[in-house]
Amino acid sequence: MELLQKAIVEKGTVLPNGVLKVNTFLNHQIDTELMIEIGKEFANRFKDSSITKVVTIESSGIAPSFFAAHELKAPLLFARKKKSLTLQDNVYTSSVYSFTKQETSEITIAKEFLNSNDKVLIIDDFLANGQAALGLIDVVKQAGATVAGIGIVIEKSFQPGREKLEEAGFRIESLARIQSLDNGEVTFLKEAVQI
Repeated sequence: MELLQKAIVEKGTVLPNGVLKVNTFLNHQIDTELMIEIGKEFANRFKDSSITKVVTIESSGIAPSFFAAHELKAPLLFARKKKSLTLQDNVYTSSVYSFTKQETSEITIAKEFLNSNDKVLIIDDFLANGQAALGLIDVVKQAGATVAGIGIVIEKSFQPGREKLEEAGFRIESLARIQSLDNGEVTFLKEAVQI
């Protein structure tokens, strides 16, 4: 997706250890016009999948998921990383390790919102090692629901996430696939650009 690649190049920052900082448009401040286009793109790619729910993890996955869910006319359901007083019982849970935060979270979704009739589109901001997607897949499977596909805003193709998910039989649609972040350069497939 050219618009997204342009935002990554112009507004992103490459940090050490293969970390891409996109706080200016995705992970802290939200570029709503870009998110609208991202939502349309996901909806277009999954329009024939009979999606009944869009599922993500709080918080960075919410914005792209919201616009995709809106386009697909499906409810958006987000897994919470911390249990609240109103979300203690009757829940599905799974453990998810975050490389960028260097911590494990127990994600939670209330059972009342996900069931065996649901066809789920999982959306997340990044795909690196696949831990967030695998945690959401686990929750969806606990509900007996079907994972129709996984939508990723930015994929770090040099890490093993896609391979793990494809080996498990899941369809993955990434809007920006990064081959490397070497020397402060973002390489999308065949071209390298300095940011």
